[in-house]
Order: sequence, then structure tokens, then C-alpha cells
Amino acid sequence: METENIPILQLPLFVYGESVTNIVELFPALWKATESLTSPETITRQRGIDALLELGAQRVSPLIAYMIAICLSDPDIYIRRRVAFILADLITSDSNGRRPPEEVRSVVNNYLHQMREATVFGLIEVAIADQQAEKSIYHIFNACPYVGKYLGDILTEWKNPLPIRQKAIYFIGLVGYMDALPVLERLFNRLEARKNGQYVMAFAPPSIKSDDELLSSLRVAIKQLSAR
Repeated sequence: METENIPILQLPLFVYGESVTNIVELFPALWKATESLTSPETITRQRGIDALLELGAQRVSPLIAYMIAICLSDPDIYIRRRVAFILADLITSDSNGRRPPEEVRSVVNNYLHQMREATVFGLIEVAIADQQAEKSIYHIFNACPYVGKYLGDILTEWKNPLPIRQKAIYFIGLVGYMDALPVLERLFNRLEARKNGQYVMAFAPPSIKSDDELLSSLRVAIKQLSAR
């Protein structure tokens, strides 16, 4: 996937080939709503998104689509969840096969292509909180070739909570990150060997429940990747 860094000042406010009726007329309100996205107050950022969506501005303005995309790393999980739905809608076709203008999709895809591990971690938290967000997160992860590595790093960090690590495994298998397969296999073999060692040594402590749950998730993901 070829991308380019697009300075925000070069992004057009509107794609005039699309219908922008009322949006141009409401420019002051639109600009105020966009500024709200940078507010330190969570409720103000939420209201800014509300106003922009009511206008449908994210579908006709590359600049506004970019500003909303930045909110994918918002500290508030509910804003991250909402933005995940918005961005997935912008980079995929609707039920009638219609898509936003190429300029809008390009800006969003370019931003997603440069996602960092912290953003991926935050989206995993969203997926755990709301299973209905998984489809949107799938599309977002699929737009970035580096997510497989990030998920592998999140998975192998023992300090991360078990649900986070399990969901990382889940998305590796779901999206199909073949580059993460060796990571899954190494962890599986390590956990399996530890479990087998406990069977051999009767005096050894019982297997940790988290190990068993990770092994189950790893089996599913490895099977998914091996079938590709």
C-alpha cells in the first residue's frame, strides 16, 4: 500500500464534486465543531463529533475526516469506539456500494497506515468493551500493515491483562497477519511445554488458568493462519 504524508494545511476543506449544500452555509458552526475536537473536556469533544456527524461533514471534507481520525487515540474509550465506527464507514462501501470521495478515503487510509501500537492497544480495549465494534476495528486494522507486529508485541507482554492478550490473538487470526504466526507458534510451544512439564512432575504446581486460556486462543488463531 503506497501512502504519503499529507500536511494538514494542504487538505481541502470540501470536495466540491459532492453535495455540500447547507455545510458551506453553516461554515462557522462547522468550524466551531471541528475546534471542539481538540478540547480538553471530553463532553465538548463528544458534542463536536455530534455536530459534525449531523452535518455529514466527515464524508465531504478531507480536513474534517482527518481531524476525526486523530480522535482514534482519544483517552476516552467511548470516543474511540465512536470514531472507530466513523472511520470504518469512511473506508468501506455502504450496502448500496457507495463510498465517500476518493480524497476523503485517501486521507483516512493514509492516517490509519501510520497507526502506532498505543492506538492499536486502545482499539483492543474498545473491542473488549463492545463486541459490536469488532467489525469496524477489523477494517481499521486491515488498513495498516504494521498492526500484526503491534499485536504480537502486545500479546507477548506478560504485564498486559489476559483479556487484552487474548483479543490481540483474536485479531491476528481474524485479519490474517501471517507475519505474526511465528510469534504465536513460539508462545504456544512455550506454554504447551510448561503445561506438559507439570503433568510429568506430579509435585509441580497446577497450570495457571491464564496459560490454558491463552493456549485455547492460540490454537484457534494458528489454525486460521495455517489455513490461508
